[in-house]
Amino acid sequence: MTDNSVYVLLADGFEELEAIAPIDILRRMELNVVLVGVTSKQVRGSHGIELTADRTLNQLKNETPAAVMLPGGMPGTKNLDATRPVGELVRRVAADGGVVAAICAAPMVLGRLGLLDGKKATCYPGFEEHLHGAEKVADGVVVDGKFVTAAGAGVAADFGFAIGSLLKDPVTAAFVRRSMQFPDAL
Repeated sequence: MTDNSVYVLLADGFEELEAIAPIDILRRMELNVVLVGVTSKQVRGSHGIELTADRTLNQLKNETPAAVMLPGGMPGTKNLDATRPVGELVRRVAADGGVVAAICAAPMVLGRLGLLDGKKATCYPGFEEHLHGAEKVADGVVVDGKFVTAAGAGVAADFGFAIGSLLKDPVTAAFVRRSMQFPDAL
């Protein structure tokens, strides 16, 4: 890995809570979270909230972060799926043994890339057919090795804590969870 960061890939139409809750949690865990706009630095979510990315996808060149996170939402997931450099980056992170995380509809991107073969995974109900090769699990958040998938906005915080547990450690994740007044159980 060439970069010890978490790259959050933001495409127009992303689900805001699925991006912002994990970003906040990971930053509280003192991880370097970099917002990456797929087409530009200004990215509009599916509910009209705009975020300003730190970088754009075309500025990354061949960098490989420690983790990549894909928020769901529509048409954000379709925009991620249709962007070839997104797939190239996700494959690179997976090949280097980094953490690959996707929530809501976004696990379909991982399925289409063939990255879920033999892995347990979850997604927003109705997108299961896109989890090619995965053992489909109906849990809110599923961790299988370095892959984290989640069902949707209602588990966005748990998704963030699961990613942080892999990148930092479970003790730090539990400490941040308690400091934010979340219940103890994940």
